[in-house]
Amino acid sequence: MATYQETLNYLYSQLPMFTRIGSAAYRNDLDNTLALCKALDNPERKFKTIHIAGTNGKGSCSHMLASILQEAGYKTGLYTSPHLKDFRERIKINGEMISQEKVIKFVAEHKALFETVNPSFFEMTVALCFDYFAEEKVDIAIIETGLGGRLDSTNIIKPLLSIISNIGLDHTDLLGDTLPKIASEKAGIIKPKTPVIIGEYQPETFPVFMEKARVDESPICLANQKVNILYFKSSLNHAAFDVQFQFGELWKNVFCDMNGIYQQKNIGTVLSALEPIRLAGFKITERDTREGLLHVKKNTGLMGRWQMLSTQPLTICDTGHNEHGIAYIIKQIADQKYTNLHMVIGMVKDKDIDKVLAMLPKKAIYYFTKANLPRALDEKELQSKAITFGLQGKTYATVTEAKDAAKLAAQKDDMIFIGGSTFVVGEAI
Repeated sequence: MATYQETLNYLYSQLPMFTRIGSAAYRNDLDNTLALCKALDNPERKFKTIHIAGTNGKGSCSHMLASILQEAGYKTGLYTSPHLKDFRERIKINGEMISQEKVIKFVAEHKALFETVNPSFFEMTVALCFDYFAEEKVDIAIIETGLGGRLDSTNIIKPLLSIISNIGLDHTDLLGDTLPKIASEKAGIIKPKTPVIIGEYQPETFPVFMEKARVDESPICLANQKVNILYFKSSLNHAAFDVQFQFGELWKNVFCDMNGIYQQKNIGTVLSALEPIRLAGFKITERDTREGLLHVKKNTGLMGRWQMLSTQPLTICDTGHNEHGIAYIIKQIADQKYTNLHMVIGMVKDKDIDKVLAMLPKKAIYYFTKANLPRALDEKELQSKAITFGLQGKTYATVTEAKDAAKLAAQKDDMIFIGGSTFVVGEAI
């Protein structure tokens, strides 16, 4: 039997992997996933699911919902991507990663199938996830899309609820270069006669969702009409707020350990999902919800969302990597108290790099770097682009070198921020 590392090497080398090589690994149909799942006796039909898509926020929403359902006593599967440190972070039950043995066994048993179907890395992972959740008889699974929605491998499920967190310009080479085009791809997870919740929308995306819901006869709910998050304050350890529900109930002093200011929208989206989940037969109390929000990180093992790595100097990392995500990060950095700001930044080639660089604070010392993957933008190229936006700093061949240089240069009342890409954060953690 192969070791876990040998199994991963096989997956990474044999199967085209989007996170490493980018759009060349993207498949624009569901045929392979359907073929794999058919060979596995359609495991995706053997448990209940909630499907979540969105440009930003889908990972946070997925983890919050999983945490609340765990607190309510349900055996909860959680499928997310990409991973930060270990491949197995993608597939969890009640916060526990799938075991190395399960991964090894699945790959060893189905190698012949992979050679026939020739799936991408992501398609194989989705099949493994569905097979594992069915075998473990989860009560419910939260399934996050990888990229887009309509043609995402996860989109073979028939969920009891679909959630679209928000739409921003990301992966425009694959999903379209306008908000309505991207919204149309994300709206692909809306299923006939299945409730859908829209977390955030713009004038351009609203009609796209409404039309798809109308055609599919799907009850549609706009989160901001169901739930109002009031007095939202974010500290380094948690966020505190009140919740006003549409029908008059008011919860005071609710806390969430996901503390970025951008979580205000995600929390509203998650809370507006509770009613349809209850209607589908799940019992979730106010206590379950409060505890679930307070213990997201502990319950699910979530990392990389405005995560504090140390206090002196204050060192924060965040996986936000597109225009929409970066806008919130800049706002949050501006709210911190520090003397000097040190920015450890690396990006991948297929993002709108100029738009992000134009937003970054000019009054900061930059440490330009790159994550260890083929898609990463060369740190020297990043530096020369950054100079045109008035950003000054040196280059470092690895994330570790950049992080170490920032730590060495920073005084204890300075702030270090690490980000620009999920993969930079993964290596920094």
